[in-house]
Amino acid sequence: MTSIDWIILAAYFVLLATIAWRSSRHTSTTTDYFLAGRNLPWFVVGCSLLASNIGSEHIVGLAGNGASSGMAMAHWELHAWIMLMLGWVFVPFYYRSGVFTMPEFLERRFDSRSRWTLSIVSLVAYVFTKVSVTVYAGAVVFMTLLPDTFGSPENAFWVGAFTTVVLTGIYTVIGGLRAVVYTEVAQTGLLLFGSVFITLFGLQQLGGWGELKLVLGENADRFALWRPLSDPDFPWLGVMIASPVIGIWYWCTDQYIVQRTLAAKSLKEARRGAIFGGFLKVLPVFIFLVPGMIGFALHSKGIITIPAKADGTMNGDMVFPTMVAELLPAGLRGIVVAGLLSALMSSLASLFNSCATLFTVDIYQKLRPEKSEKELVRVGRFATGFVVVAGIIWIPVMKLVSGGGLYQYLQSVQGYLAPPITAVFLLGLFCRRINATGAFAGLAIGFVLGMIKLTLQALDGAGQFGDSGLLHAIGSYNFLYASGWLLMISVIVVVTGSLLTPPPTEEQTRGLTYSSITPEQAAENRASWGGAEVWATGVVLALVIGIYIYFSFWLS
Repeated sequence: MTSIDWIILAAYFVLLATIAWRSSRHTSTTTDYFLAGRNLPWFVVGCSLLASNIGSEHIVGLAGNGASSGMAMAHWELHAWIMLMLGWVFVPFYYRSGVFTMPEFLERRFDSRSRWTLSIVSLVAYVFTKVSVTVYAGAVVFMTLLPDTFGSPENAFWVGAFTTVVLTGIYTVIGGLRAVVYTEVAQTGLLLFGSVFITLFGLQQLGGWGELKLVLGENADRFALWRPLSDPDFPWLGVMIASPVIGIWYWCTDQYIVQRTLAAKSLKEARRGAIFGGFLKVLPVFIFLVPGMIGFALHSKGIITIPAKADGTMNGDMVFPTMVAELLPAGLRGIVVAGLLSALMSSLASLFNSCATLFTVDIYQKLRPEKSEKELVRVGRFATGFVVVAGIIWIPVMKLVSGGGLYQYLQSVQGYLAPPITAVFLLGLFCRRINATGAFAGLAIGFVLGMIKLTLQALDGAGQFGDSGLLHAIGSYNFLYASGWLLMISVIVVVTGSLLTPPPTEEQTRGLTYSSITPEQAAENRASWGGAEVWATGVVLALVIGIYIYFSFWLS
């Protein structure tokens, strides 16, 4: 890092501080603090959706997976079509209901048992998966780019981890969601601008796109988009089953993401924001996944040297930081590092604010409904601070949590959390007969089974079950297929539990399912979209289909 790089980083932090300070002056009510006053335009919503999604673990982990398994994880990055589902299918119900959280919506549709279940599971999952892995990935960047600045690479790791958690926590506590989303607009631009240079400089050093295909073509099976059914990690059928399940949960029902659309100034702006976010979502394949493959090719040709793991294999999570350190000139390096920090901080800020919203609205306000708006905002700030402290406490075990590939680890965990939530939300919106008992049973049983599978998988990975037996078979069973089985079981439980108990009353479902929409709601929904939204949707779908077609045959 040179002087110009440090100047760029300093300017970035000054910009963040200014935005956070200005936002803090408009947070007197819970609507201001948790939903930015419900006054966000579509452009801000779309940028915030992408910035929340793209964290440092995404950049570092996705590039690592690009180097180790090629286009296998691209299916999760082409979920732009699912973001269209968020805007067209889910948002109209969420926005009209006026809820703050997804658990609150479940209570409207079912009862408080589903709300409590989803709230607690979401909070635990956020703190012990997303927060820890996000901070770990950011600290790895510090360790690589500033190995001697703080005495040793290990010191740089801890300084980076603590600094980013504390600074992000401060501006999130002060400014609430408004500070989070408006800083994310600046962060999105910086992130995309900086990351493009990694791709361009990498291809320049390698000799162009044709040379990349030539190098990867020597191991075409390893880098292909579609894998045979015999592939132990990414069989094409498993990908087609699990990827949409995880995608619908993440983009259409997860508080971490959906909260941005709830903060839009109107239903029209919320839908447009989701569509714009879908357009932005096609970019990560080219600016994060492709650079990982470029890094592998550069390493293979001896142009750069990517550190190895203890077992001698290439450390995929070091691909992106190494490319930044070895390929970029002064100035650009500062921009890319600022982009990496922005990704880390935007994701952390979103996590902190979402956790605070879930705790305050779904737990504290339920227990203490008489509390004033000012008291709830104060509790929200306290909850944010608590999550920040929890993230710091969790730092010592982050290296253990990260395991091998960060991104694949996250998808595996999410593959066990997503099925019951996806089942309950989809059935709840499209089937009026689904009731509170069925929803609660599906969530509870689905979560328990998912955690059993995750636990057995971890124990089997540690060699606890040997090479045979039932527990080994369950623990080693492909997580993609397991996600599909969990979805099927959850659906069966939800439907069976609902049919064995009395149906919900008309009053309980009015306006909360597609078959019970009132004429007024239908008219409001139709007025919220026109030709521009339809054309934009078509463009996003065409981009997704085009990318799928190209990369299905690019190494053949």
